Amino acid sequence: MKKYKLGDMEQRFANLIWENAPVSTRDLIIWCSESFDWKRTTTYTMLKRLCDRELFVTDNGIVKIILSKEDFLSEKGEEFLEETFDGSLPRFITAFVRRGKLNEKEVQEIQQLIDEYRED
Repeated sequence: MKKYKLGDMEQRFANLIWENAPVSTRDLIIWCSESFDWKRTTTYTMLKRLCDRELFVTDNGIVKIILSKEDFLSEKGEEFLEETFDGSLPRFITAFVRRGKLNEKEVQEIQQLIDEYRED
């Protein structure tokens, strides 16, 4: 099981936590019952999965964030790049632009990222 690959329900559950953390497990159980029609045990099972992946931690009945959503998405992107394109960003961009041309705004945004990287 890959750390940064989440199923649809795991992703929705993680989003719920990221949007509300720190949150009590009691509140999380109520929200999951209302939003996903889950039983208490299902909520605990899903929470354990995400804690095992080191996204969250429970401390005295409070769920806290270990890895922010932004950091998770960044790590997920890096994992995808490594697995799919041997870690090569140019190969990824080449594959992406083969599907269609970039518009001027996209080109400017990419150029701005490159310029900011060079400044650092």
